[in-house]
Amino acid sequence: MSGSQKTLLIALAVVAAVLIGLSLSTLLPPSEEGASSQAQNRALIGGPFELTDHNGNRVTEKDYAGQYKLIYFGFTYCPDVCPTELQTMSAALEEMGENAEKVQPLLITIDPERDTPEALAQYVGHFHSRLVGLTGTPEEVAAAAKAYRVYYAKVEDEGSSAEYTMDHSSVLYFMGPDGGFLTHFGPGTAPSAMAERMNKLIEEEGGQAS
Repeated sequence: MSGSQKTLLIALAVVAAVLIGLSLSTLLPPSEEGASSQAQNRALIGGPFELTDHNGNRVTEKDYAGQYKLIYFGFTYCPDVCPTELQTMSAALEEMGENAEKVQPLLITIDPERDTPEALAQYVGHFHSRLVGLTGTPEEVAAAAKAYRVYYAKVEDEGSSAEYTMDHSSVLYFMGPDGGFLTHFGPGTAPSAMAERMNKLIEEEGGQAS
């Protein structure tokens, strides 16, 4: 691939990411805007999935029914954005107090080619002790990403031994015990603000989670 072709590919990926970000900002307005907006988002964001966890167990969304979920789509070869967001996720859970036990943190890979259960098992150990990594076939991962309106694309990286990287949207989704969308957190959200928002939503829902 020539230098001009590589530059064009990266430019297209950046444009796509911006467009996805704009779409997410439209699909995910703050819940304070009203019950109708929140109800619409609950229908648009989330849905069934069938994946494999980092222990090699086949799981679906039903395995996490009754729990709040904090979900991030990323990949283990991610150089900076994913580790930063997962560290933020971990710090926010630590600041939540007792309510943290009601929240299941999940990392769903968008790079199933490299992110085997074994690779995820090593990776999630660097973050929160209850973080679960999920992978699957390319088709299974694509279905999960589609349900959550997640953008991702493989981008060639000739300057790296990894040969390619993954361009993707970076959003943390907070889902209710029934699997419905509650809110989202974008890059740069402080752990304290995230913890406060999740605690408020749990209290508003009566703290119901098994």
